[in-house]
Amino acid sequence: MPESRPHQSAYTAFALLLFAVPLSHSTPWAALWTAPCILIASLLITWGAESAQFFVAQGFALAILAWMQTLPEFAVEAVLAWKQQTALLLANLTGALRLLTGLVWPIIYLTAALVHRKRTGKPLRYIALNRNHSIEVVALLFPLLYALVIWWKAELHIYDAIVLVGFYAVYLVLLTKLPPESHDAIEELEAVPRAIVRAGRPSRIAGIAACFLAGGVLIYLVAEPFLGSLVALAGAIGIPSFLVIQWLAPIISEFPELASTFYFARQEESAATAIMNIASSNINQWTLLVAMLPVVFSMSRGTPSGFELDSEQRAELLLTIAQSLIGIVFLINMEFAWWEALAMFVLFAAQFILPAFFGEAIRVWVTYAFFAWTTMTVVAIAIRRRAPVALTSFVATWRAHIRQ
Repeated sequence: MPESRPHQSAYTAFALLLFAVPLSHSTPWAALWTAPCILIASLLITWGAESAQFFVAQGFALAILAWMQTLPEFAVEAVLAWKQQTALLLANLTGALRLLTGLVWPIIYLTAALVHRKRTGKPLRYIALNRNHSIEVVALLFPLLYALVIWWKAELHIYDAIVLVGFYAVYLVLLTKLPPESHDAIEELEAVPRAIVRAGRPSRIAGIAACFLAGGVLIYLVAEPFLGSLVALAGAIGIPSFLVIQWLAPIISEFPELASTFYFARQEESAATAIMNIASSNINQWTLLVAMLPVVFSMSRGTPSGFELDSEQRAELLLTIAQSLIGIVFLINMEFAWWEALAMFVLFAAQFILPAFFGEAIRVWVTYAFFAWTTMTVVAIAIRRRAPVALTSFVATWRAHIRQ
């Protein structure tokens, strides 16, 4: 029966988990089993969240999906915070955020454009967002502005966590007011989540819970050996730990976002959902993930504490904020155009290519370029004296669903 497949998947994950636990050790070879475990957990979580979107608002389901998808990020950062490795705390965070907007957004556009050209023979000029997606666009702005405050004071403290969690709570409340996804889209699901959605209510709840629980437990148990294996691998081949945790770890741990967003993107009508999946992940990481760092750090020290950001961390944080602001600039008209996807990729690639020719100082100029672009957009909006489409769409959504 289809109803049994989710449970079989969960049992398989738990079996793998039980075999993996005794092997836990921090050597480079541990990556051979910890990375597959994280990928399996990511797949289970994606199935659970995709099934849930038909019983709650799509935006709320995407927020939960984003939270569950970023569990590997949370696990890696929690281990670093608990061990009080403050020099590495922002490495994974900044790398993951820049990877999602700078690389994944352009790939989403490219995927949707190829599907569109194959179907119609015409180029895809832009991906149009749904009016309700304005909630994600607007909600991303506030934690970014507060991140500038954190950069300015060069410290992340426990009181910052309270503010950031507050932002996320308001965001979730807004999403719960939106209507759920139409059941007409069930046929677009893959086999396992489709079987869960079609199952009877008890089996459906059990299937979704099993996916979330199995994935979450598996990630919890393999997070520390996964991180240890990356650090050991870095030491063995002479690569700085900061770079490994900033870029190699996110490439593996961001697999949940990649799996679900490319699944959406190859369905042209769902390409906007793919963009919003990444936006939800960005909101999640700029709020809950950043908030978690001083909380776990304080628990490790046994007293409410904060930690200072060194010059390298501040530079990485500012570059990440600047790139995320460009993401908002590109979505403020509720469209993601081909030239915006290209510009985002070029500016992302410049962070790696230009330093090889002009030194690391060029990354500062890339940061300036992001901020200059954002500033010019704000000035242009002020001159036109016309509210951005994202803002007018947010007001319309508020009146239609939230103010009721």
